[in-house]
Amino acid sequence: MWKGREYEFGNTLGLIKGIDLSSNILTGMIPREIVELDGLISLNLSRNFLTGRITSEIGTLQALEVLDLSENQLCGGIPSSISSITSLNFLNLSNNNLSGKIPIGRQLDTINASAYEGNPNLCGFPLPKKCWGDETTQNPIMNKGRGQVGMQDEEDGFITQGFYANAAFGFVVGFWGVFGTLLLKR
Repeated sequence: MWKGREYEFGNTLGLIKGIDLSSNILTGMIPREIVELDGLISLNLSRNFLTGRITSEIGTLQALEVLDLSENQLCGGIPSSISSITSLNFLNLSNNNLSGKIPIGRQLDTINASAYEGNPNLCGFPLPKKCWGDETTQNPIMNKGRGQVGMQDEEDGFITQGFYANAAFGFVVGFWGVFGTLLLKR
């Protein structure tokens, strides 16, 4: 019973909105069952001794707004499913042993690099460390597609060959649009 209402044991997991077990000297792996808390808004397991990987099903926590797993001993990659959490507005995965490329997604594009510091084997935006095979470090906010030349391309800046080609094409079309009309009116 809670607040005058009676709940069955199996139906109460959705009532849990926040878990803060930071600085509790917890050890072991993060239980995979954490993803069954579909109403969870805040999860803070920072400053413990947690090991293992972040569950690949973390993306099922669609209500999650705050995720802090910093200062543990987590390893492996950051699951790509984390990019599907559209309500996520605070993420801290710093000071772990995470590795691989940081996933790209609408919410993750707004996360500061400090959220990933202390993971020497992480690479990709927003960190300055490029991943193997990446030609340039690009800001996914300004450059959504791979291989496209964007405003944040570090090598070319704002001016690219495509810019010059489009400017020349625009000039020719504009010039002949005006001059051609005057010429035909005569």
